[in-house]
Amino acid sequence: MGNILVVDDESSICQMLEIAFHRKGQRVETANSGELAIRKIDGNLYDVIITDVRMPGVTGMEVLHYARKVSPDTMVMIITAVDDSETPIEALNAGAFYYIRKGPKLLEDVLSAVELAMEKQALRQQNLALRREVASHSTLDNLIGESPVMVKLKATIRTIATTTSTVIITGESGTGKELVARAIRQCSPRAGEAFVSLNCGAFPETLLESELFGYVKGAFTGANQNKRGLFEMADSGTIFLDEISEMPLAMQVKLLRVLQERTVRPVGGVQETPVDVRVIAATKTCSKWSATEPSARTSIIA
Repeated sequence: MGNILVVDDESSICQMLEIAFHRKGQRVETANSGELAIRKIDGNLYDVIITDVRMPGVTGMEVLHYARKVSPDTMVMIITAVDDSETPIEALNAGAFYYIRKGPKLLEDVLSAVELAMEKQALRQQNLALRREVASHSTLDNLIGESPVMVKLKATIRTIATTTSTVIITGESGTGKELVARAIRQCSPRAGEAFVSLNCGAFPETLLESELFGYVKGAFTGANQNKRGLFEMADSGTIFLDEISEMPLAMQVKLLRVLQERTVRPVGGVQETPVDVRVIAATKTCSKWSATEPSARTSIIA
């Protein structure tokens, strides 16, 4: 499922594509002019933009240039009824993902191209998230120790890994809470998906919100383009929120809403985006443990 914007001054084209995408389960908006498209781009995060080239006022090429500047991760597709050789080259050189001529197979061609674009978007987001993981693939083998406490900890990890429960890991600093979080992910059905981690104590409230949920252009000073948040980058995977007790109360309320609704809204945006993310959180504890292995001082609540 993705966010799609269709831009065309022909209402019939907008209606046809809107109906087709709705049937495919996609979220779609339409704009009957380039001016309206630019306003929508400023306030939303789109995965794909499909725009006609020749429109009164702001043209499709201008929409393309603006989208590439403000929302560089968005795939922009150009459609046109004009049969010339220069426009496709100009559009592709400007960063268009695809160029389609209007004709009897327009709907089929657009649906096929959008499917390809969504696949590329999913791969791009997963790759961005995986880079943050720095090639770490923790399993239970990384949890060293065979004391009764460690045996119990590993058994707990195996038990909860197969569930969809939100998890909180408690333990003193340096006791391996992130190792446990990675082990839970690695033993879960989401093992092949992204693992994104964030230290909640390292960001002030305003930056933490934009880091988690993303933002749209103009949301605050310095927001010159749209940016996806970590929840979207971790879609289908796992997000690890370390030091969650350091998260301001106002942000905790917003996080609770995400956990309940399973949707995120970028800062300054108006559109809710569904996300499928397992949340693992961690916080310090003052509990005393008698075990000698550092990792054994970690406990899990699912």
